[in-house]
Amino acid sequence: MEKKFARNLALVGVGYWGKNLARNFFALGALHTICESNQLLWEHNLTSYPGVKLVKSLAEALSNPEIKLVAIAAPAFVHYELAKQALLAGKDVYVEKPLCLDSGQAEELVALAESKGLILMVGHLLQYHPCVRHLQELIGRGELGKLQYIVSNRLNLGSYRTEENALWNFAPHDVSVILSLCGHQLPHKVRCVGASYLSEGVADTSMTLLNFDGDVRAHIFVSWLNPFKEQKLSVVGSSGMAVFDDTKPWGEKLLIYRNHVTWTHGKIPVAPAKVTPEKADPAQQEPLKEECIHFLTCCEQRINPLTDGHEGLRVLKVLQAAQASLDLDGEALNPVEQHHMSLSKKSYHVHPTAIVDAGAEIGQNVQVWHYSHISGEVKIGANCKIGQNVYIAPKVALGQNVKVQNNVSLYSGVVCEDDVFLGPSMVFTNILNPRSEIVRRNQYVPTYVRKGATVGANATIICGVELGAYCFIGAGAVVTKSVKPFALIVGNPGKQVGWMSRFGERLELPLSADNKELSAKCPSTGEIYILRGDTLSLMTPDQPFTTSKLARETSLASG
Repeated sequence: MEKKFARNLALVGVGYWGKNLARNFFALGALHTICESNQLLWEHNLTSYPGVKLVKSLAEALSNPEIKLVAIAAPAFVHYELAKQALLAGKDVYVEKPLCLDSGQAEELVALAESKGLILMVGHLLQYHPCVRHLQELIGRGELGKLQYIVSNRLNLGSYRTEENALWNFAPHDVSVILSLCGHQLPHKVRCVGASYLSEGVADTSMTLLNFDGDVRAHIFVSWLNPFKEQKLSVVGSSGMAVFDDTKPWGEKLLIYRNHVTWTHGKIPVAPAKVTPEKADPAQQEPLKEECIHFLTCCEQRINPLTDGHEGLRVLKVLQAAQASLDLDGEALNPVEQHHMSLSKKSYHVHPTAIVDAGAEIGQNVQVWHYSHISGEVKIGANCKIGQNVYIAPKVALGQNVKVQNNVSLYSGVVCEDDVFLGPSMVFTNILNPRSEIVRRNQYVPTYVRKGATVGANATIICGVELGAYCFIGAGAVVTKSVKPFALIVGNPGKQVGWMSRFGERLELPLSADNKELSAKCPSTGEIYILRGDTLSLMTPDQPFTTSKLARETSLASG
């Protein structure tokens, strides 16, 4: 009797390929929820899988504590985002090929899964085909002699795509198998040529050439503009050959040729007079079912999948180099070097001594300096500057243009809006009554720092307060309660002693206007501020600084 697995898997997408995953995971007893936004597919699956819950968003599935595993069969361009969401939610993840479309993002997913102790598996289906397994064993035992070259043809008429080309749609399986046959090593040279006929910029056909160490070579020809279907992998060794043809009946899918070239007088190669194939007939099993069983078993027993995230990353490095070569009309590229070039194009700078954990979201032009540590689940907006020896804990959010000076720790629960300045060695807390013996991680108290606020050097902000927009906390102040917008706070405990303009100039105003309405002008910008009671407001909100004032502001900030 076939084993049934725990019913704890959510499947994202039941379209062209997802419907096959749904069938297998349901038969294995694992399918708990289907996530599908397409109304027609949604309604169809209401009756196809009795007892299975249907939802229209991944977020709804991830919030269900019964869901432990997520399988993703959505378009490739959303693989990264969906997989990342699932991993951050603590779920084991299966992703249909390719893992994603960028090797840097793949590296991030692999690191995120490892940091959380989660399973990450890629759907490279051919690795689970019994004939490929048998072929891998033959090469492993040396029955074909020294590996010399591999040719793979994956051709068809139809299955057209507009969001991904034939290389990305057809070749991942072949690249995965070829890398496994070549000892899981990356090629040192990749070349790819192709052409677009149906949709501009989307290659309908491509030829990829891979050069490995030991003078082993491989060719991969893919096309969806071929008059007949062909799925054939030929492997040539020094003492034998093998052909895997997936279009043939089961008993003829894998043929082994034991004959090999001999030499006359050590000079002239002589081909065998007759080539006699030997049929290999491994046990007939559905590859997709074997793949699904493998994923569920790995999750159940906490073991590494055959096609884990690292294997998916290797395949992606080759595909990315092939795509770059295709764009350069066949220029030879090294996939490792191409991967490093891709990483170097990131839109933010991290010093080599700094650590950025997987899962951190970092905006454009962010700078992270010496010995700083950015945790996962942190969001940092564009143009932020993170100084030296800064620690940012999970679930901290920084808006745009936030400046965090040296030796600052931002603990879970801190949220800073745009243009906040945090001075050197200032301190946030996140627990009101900490004790070493008592674990209070579920009692973090949020602290909100509103737009434009300044916190001076060595100041301490007790958690649970709100620092109002453009307030100014003086150096060394200890803030124990919320602060009004534009308020100037000094001392221990912190007390309000005046008002500050958004440009950082002190305003000549009392703390309260009583029953009157008072006004003051910022000496630098000319902005007018109105004091009503004990509340200060800007007469012309969001008035931009003049060009000369911007120049001065930049000079002050950099100093």
